[in-house]
Amino acid sequence: MRGRQRVASKDHIPGQDKDENLASVRIPNVKPCWRRSLRHVMVASLSSFLYGYHVGVVNETLESISIDLGFSGNTMAEGLVVSICLGGAFVGSLFSGWIADGVGRRRSFQLCALPMIIGAAMSATAKSLWGMLLGRLFVGTGMGLGPPVAALYVAEASPPAIRGTYGALTQIATCLGLMGSLFIGIPAKDVVGWWRICFWVSVIPATTLALFMEICAESPHWLFKRGRTIEAEAEFEKLLGGVHVKAAMAELSKSDRGEGSDTVKLSELLFGSHCRVMFIGSALFALQQLSGINAVFYFSSTVFESFGVPSDIANTCVGICNLVGSIIAMILMDKLGRKVLLLGSFLGMAFAMGLQVIAASSFASGFGAMYLSVGGMLLFVLSFALGAGPVPCLLMSEILPGKIRAKAMAICLVAHWVINFFVGLLFLRFLELIGAKLVYSIFGSFCLLAVIFVKKYVLETKGKSLQEIEIALLAQEATTT
Repeated sequence: MRGRQRVASKDHIPGQDKDENLASVRIPNVKPCWRRSLRHVMVASLSSFLYGYHVGVVNETLESISIDLGFSGNTMAEGLVVSICLGGAFVGSLFSGWIADGVGRRRSFQLCALPMIIGAAMSATAKSLWGMLLGRLFVGTGMGLGPPVAALYVAEASPPAIRGTYGALTQIATCLGLMGSLFIGIPAKDVVGWWRICFWVSVIPATTLALFMEICAESPHWLFKRGRTIEAEAEFEKLLGGVHVKAAMAELSKSDRGEGSDTVKLSELLFGSHCRVMFIGSALFALQQLSGINAVFYFSSTVFESFGVPSDIANTCVGICNLVGSIIAMILMDKLGRKVLLLGSFLGMAFAMGLQVIAASSFASGFGAMYLSVGGMLLFVLSFALGAGPVPCLLMSEILPGKIRAKAMAICLVAHWVINFFVGLLFLRFLELIGAKLVYSIFGSFCLLAVIFVKKYVLETKGKSLQEIEIALLAQEATTT
């Protein structure tokens, strides 16, 4: 028996060694197939599609909603219908990190879909203003939960070589959701009750997200952090292929397994060893919103109509520019890198705001002012979609250490939602008080400030694993202290 065992062992070992040696030679030179992870990322991107859809669903339908529910002419009520979802999004975003760490990325997507289904049904069947507001508030919590979890999932489930492309894919999904809601809403002014159909339609992608996430891969990073190593290996096999599992697990093992994400305290995030990366994230999201992008998205129709351009044409033009820019960003993200796209994007936005300032000054009048203003606005949206739109969320999910990634992302996004709300609330008021020239000058100044900030603080993450990025940041922090 012993002799047989030794012979079997002797016969087995050389073959095994040979296989392992071949694998170790092949893995560094062969990149994981993108097709394996694409279907998982596509399902996750439905959360971004829903975010875009619910941002735009009241754009064309608000007039019909206000007439049917009896608050037509009440600008405060109309403003609440548009903006109350931002309050819900703030709450959803604030707790997204704790939810994502507590139940995992897959279950978080399903929890994101649930209030969107309930809220959309409540809005579609609303008989009064309060019913509509409650439905929009429910939808908002899902809107706030979805995008940060999508950014986490893309960062943790994608091969490093195409992570930027997948990050831009979520931005494209947002654009498609926004454009879809605008096109579906076009008949609302002519067909009685059509706006209810617009809300019911959103239940389809939300239900698809909840159901299909059940068969998608869980984040291996989350499983590894929870000590579920065997499950993490199985998920890596789904996402990358069996030949890449050992290399992926070895890379993952470079970072600490941690003691569970619930051990991270808020004070540690804000004032501890992670405060530098938290500052970078919060500042980047703040500058993204202070550039004035949501003022353009919310009030582009007003600017276009002041020059006699119909709102449906205006919305279509803005949507196309946003989509084209996002597609270009997807192509260039893993070629040029995140930092280059951010720098070019903010510079283009600053130039576009310069055109708006000239259009609002005495140097331009008549058709010249119209072409400068409309052209500047479309250039602004295009430039935003090239980098300032898709990059910040992806970049933050890359540079935040695994132990704090979900919670830190949630806190950084607070800056996004708070400034988004105040820009939308105060833009028209500031336009009345200080004039378009000064308002656009302020937005342009923030774009230039963003260029300086990105140049000084942002680390390039193109083609690097999450563990390599974490090590590089630690080294950078050590040299600055």
